[in-house]
Amino acid sequence: MNKYTKNNLPKLFSEEETCGHRVQIFKETKLGKIHASLPLEELGTTLPIRQEGTAGAPSWFGNAGMFAVMFLKHYLNLSDEMLVDRINTDWELQMFCGRQFGDNDRIRDRNLPSRIRSYIGNNLSLETFQEIMIEQWSPHMGNTHCSLFDATAYESYVKYPTDEKLLWDCCVWIFECIYVLCKELGVKRPRHKYREQSIKQLAFSKTRKKTFKLRKRRRNSLLYLLNQGIVFMDALLAENAAFLSIAKYLCVQEKLKTVRTIFRQQTYMHEHPGEYVKNRIVSFFKPYLRPIIRGKENKRVEFGAKAHIYQVDGINLIDKLSFDPYNEALCLKGCVDKHNRHFGELHQLGVDNIYGTNKNRTFITENKICTCLPRKGRPPKHDKQTSKMRQELGRQRATGLEGSFGNEKNHYGLRKVKARTQNNEIVWILFGIMTANAVKISKRTRQQEDG
Repeated sequence: MNKYTKNNLPKLFSEEETCGHRVQIFKETKLGKIHASLPLEELGTTLPIRQEGTAGAPSWFGNAGMFAVMFLKHYLNLSDEMLVDRINTDWELQMFCGRQFGDNDRIRDRNLPSRIRSYIGNNLSLETFQEIMIEQWSPHMGNTHCSLFDATAYESYVKYPTDEKLLWDCCVWIFECIYVLCKELGVKRPRHKYREQSIKQLAFSKTRKKTFKLRKRRRNSLLYLLNQGIVFMDALLAENAAFLSIAKYLCVQEKLKTVRTIFRQQTYMHEHPGEYVKNRIVSFFKPYLRPIIRGKENKRVEFGAKAHIYQVDGINLIDKLSFDPYNEALCLKGCVDKHNRHFGELHQLGVDNIYGTNKNRTFITENKICTCLPRKGRPPKHDKQTSKMRQELGRQRATGLEGSFGNEKNHYGLRKVKARTQNNEIVWILFGIMTANAVKISKRTRQQEDG
């Protein structure tokens, strides 16, 4: 028998030599430069310490490794399943996450990135995260006396909402829930017209020209059906309170609160057409979303999170992130205070014309900040230098800041945020922005080393 069989082939290098060789190669790659620019160990201290050896699935990554997985998610711009496959087969990505897999090691949980995102979202403070990143990146940042402000919306991955779609989603959920509960409780199903309405809803969705009368008739039928479902559900909860009080059905009761709120809002809008409804829910599966009117030609309304961003030397930082619409002009004073606290005194500011309120102008003048806002009144005689500075600040805001928004949305997974909960969407947006920043910092360090 040949001594050089498949399992007995001589190795040119030992495992220690191979690992050391890989570390040297990894440090010279783009991914290694990005890893060097990230304070993963410090970020890991912001999460609770998990006990090792507890029952359940194995812990593949520590706290620092979980942050590394999130940065990889947005750097590679992959789905969760594809990211798991890449980590299983690429030693470079494993080294980025701080763990080298053995021959038999393989992540089989395709939902691992999603569970990591949920864990980080429930335990991470946005302000603490950004402070750690600023401390790490500030030595590589110049021109910190200048800042650019603007707001943008990061759209959530939802179907375009209409009243008919929203009411039908509630009807589908509540009657499916009634079917399951009746089966588990051994109770006879109540009589209803859910099947007839499902046929009519399908015909309505296929209708190309939906008139006002047709929509109104459809809403009226769906409101009646949804009211029936709520009455049936309340009767089941009242008769079987002890059985339905276990943790398994707590999410059902939370969803039922959302259904009641939607029914109340839609009933009011149906009876009072054209009137404003405060905190109107537009998505049953994401009740925290609110319509954000942007006024664009191709997209008047967007549904997602609105972020007020301030950029310092090409690095974007989040000042305010909210799913409720707000006026970014009201954020100027607080954002200037944040800049002064992190980077020193602010002298030059590039903003849009929406920030040019009298209150903001008074604050800017008192703090001796030069902006690109158009002057009020007659200009002074010798204003050429100030005018050129305003033009340059306006150009930087229009190209640098707004261009970075497009770069993040096109290349770092922020075109459509596909997370399913509010905290997860915030984490998704945060890591998308910070990954784009890390790539910029890594390029600067590489240029400094080469130069």
